Amino acid sequence: MSNPDGSHFLSALLSWRAVRLAAPVLVLAALGCGEDADSPTAPDSRTPGASPDLAAATATSPSFVQVSAGITHTCGVTAADRAYCWGGNGEGQLGDGTTTDRRKPRAVTGGLRFRFVSAGNQYTCGLTTNDRAYCWGSNIWGTLGEGSDVPSRLTPVEVAGGRRYRQLRAGFHHACAVTLAEVAFCWGDNVYGQLGIGEASSTTAPVRVKTGGLVFRQVFAGGGHTCGLTAEKRVWCWGRNDFGQLGDGARGIGLSPLAVAGGHAFAQLSAGLVHTCAVTTAGIAYCWGRGFRGALGDGTQNDRLAPVPVAGGLHFSGVTAGLFHTCGVTLANAAYCWGSNGWGQLGDGTYSGENGFRTTPGAVVGGLQFARLSGMNGAHTCGVTLADRAYCWGDNSRGQLGDGTRTLRTAPVPVGGAM
Repeated sequence: MSNPDGSHFLSALLSWRAVRLAAPVLVLAALGCGEDADSPTAPDSRTPGASPDLAAATATSPSFVQVSAGITHTCGVTAADRAYCWGGNGEGQLGDGTTTDRRKPRAVTGGLRFRFVSAGNQYTCGLTTNDRAYCWGSNIWGTLGEGSDVPSRLTPVEVAGGRRYRQLRAGFHHACAVTLAEVAFCWGDNVYGQLGIGEASSTTAPVRVKTGGLVFRQVFAGGGHTCGLTAEKRVWCWGRNDFGQLGDGARGIGLSPLAVAGGHAFAQLSAGLVHTCAVTTAGIAYCWGRGFRGALGDGTQNDRLAPVPVAGGLHFSGVTAGLFHTCGVTLANAAYCWGSNGWGQLGDGTYSGENGFRTTPGAVVGGLQFARLSGMNGAHTCGVTLADRAYCWGDNSRGQLGDGTRTLRTAPVPVGGAM
């Protein structure tokens, strides 16, 4: 069986069809090229934690209040409610009207004002300041939610239904959102029941999750599963469950919401590709699902069918679950990461190739104070500091770190000024 962390991840795209047929095996398909078609360069050889030209770059960087790391691209919202994206753009996921890769932030076209964006697999969704949902990029699986089978959109299109949403997350091939009336909707791929509608039929427009009377404040679309946080601070999950990512203590597809075992009161949640993590109201981080490369942070590589505490005794305000790694922000605003480090996505200043990983939390170098982090389903991580500056680290083969290069970074680098 092939190594799931085989060749250089972000120089290729995961084949979801292959993942369906053989869950542990991630088959890679070549990506198209844009203006940054030259080969990505090796990790920087600077002293760990030393960001290149940090002071000068920070001075010219846009002021971001939120960022979201996708598979091969990243998007963010500035303090002026403008959305910018950078990185891979083969399906128009940057929303700038082209399919050209960008190494620095590029404004999303259309003049919309956003309060939140979420980067998925070759597509992006966002919520405007008037609570409308828009998506752009690949629509092969109906991920744009516009109600059509057009293969892609290069600029934002409104999600069908005309609803107003309070929260939204883009997953691998499906997306979910919660309306202002706290009704959960999902759209896109549904082969594992990740839309939560009681059956496995996909849809190109939002469908209401069959919650059984549960009221979800937030929903998080992961790989082939979805999890939601209720008003009572309980987590329920549905969809793919071959590694225990639903956390109900068993395996097997869940076509409707299943309660996560343990009875914990959670305040924050994040769904990765094949694992899930959450933070309790007391600041304790728990993870469950696939433990490959230490993604659960419990000191092992074991899969867990129910929540296990992250080792180290740290107290977190939030966590973000990625491909095979996880990162979190402590109550003291320090960033820690654990899991796969094949592309420097842990930000600890080290790089040891595709077999590098750590099974317990390690501090992100540089001493930055972060408000929040994002590492959704990719091999890079990004975050926003308390000073509203965006930093990224990890794989940069498509320019997804936004620092103007394609150099892998093992420590945070500031996202550069707009082109």
